[in-house]
Amino acid sequence: QAQTFFTQEQFNQALSEAKAEIMAVAIQTTRQAILIEREECAKLADECVNIEELGEAIRNRIPSQRQ
Repeated sequence: QAQTFFTQEQFNQALSEAKAEIMAVAIQTTRQAILIEREECAKLADECVNIEELGEAIRNRIPSQRQ
């Protein structure tokens, strides 16, 4: 089986393209997560009867993420 060899320039170009694609996916995923979280916090605010408890309700929305 024949091996394919690449020049350093070809490798660097491919690596740059891969990094750019990974960053684009990461940015899009982060944007989606923020939109989802914003919507869920808005639902909590809509359902909140006591404004003093809203902050705690938002903080406790995902207990596993509290540190």
